[in-house]
Amino acid sequence: MPASAKKMGRTSWKLIINTERLILRPQQPSDYELWYAGFSGRLPKQRQYDDGFVSLEHCDRQWFADLCQRHQQEALTDQFFVFGIFSRQTDQHLGNIDISTIRRGEYQWAILGYEIHNQHWQQGFGKEAVRAALIAGFEILGYHRIEAAINLDNQASIALAQSVGMHEECIRRGFFYEDKQWVDHFIYVALPSDLGLVEKLPAIAPQQP
Repeated sequence: MPASAKKMGRTSWKLIINTERLILRPQQPSDYELWYAGFSGRLPKQRQYDDGFVSLEHCDRQWFADLCQRHQQEALTDQFFVFGIFSRQTDQHLGNIDISTIRRGEYQWAILGYEIHNQHWQQGFGKEAVRAALIAGFEILGYHRIEAAINLDNQASIALAQSVGMHEECIRRGFFYEDKQWVDHFIYVALPSDLGLVEKLPAIAPQQP
């Protein structure tokens, strides 16, 4: 994407994904109120791998505008694609999902992250968003392999990964630094064929949305 984006003179990234109930799209400065309401409406921590309520004291409009701009630059340089998850019915901000490039060329390899605000749990939004992001990652962003790193005892996230067709591949020892220590993670992986999609030849850069 970096070379092709520059050649085409692109200054913004505008990939929009629609599902039955959701819209996944880049966040814009005008989304500030929706974003703020989503985070400020969080319930206290519900389980171990839930951040629960977070302080937004420093998160004013300018901070959010800068965040959106940074995400734009990261997408245009093929580093990091961040989608806000919005309700098609109410416009509520339900969470975020992201895809980060690990390596292009012959690999076309990325890692997926996702988060639904805990006041919107138990409604299937995570499954719907993750499946849609995987399909877009394969069909539009041009990846061949998308993986998720999951704590060994995070049963909810494991169940979600399995429900969308991802497969356990291995345990990576000391893979991620959290809580002041290096922590082992399950690696769950999806290929296009796992979602019933046609395998594609590798490209140096993904297709432009």
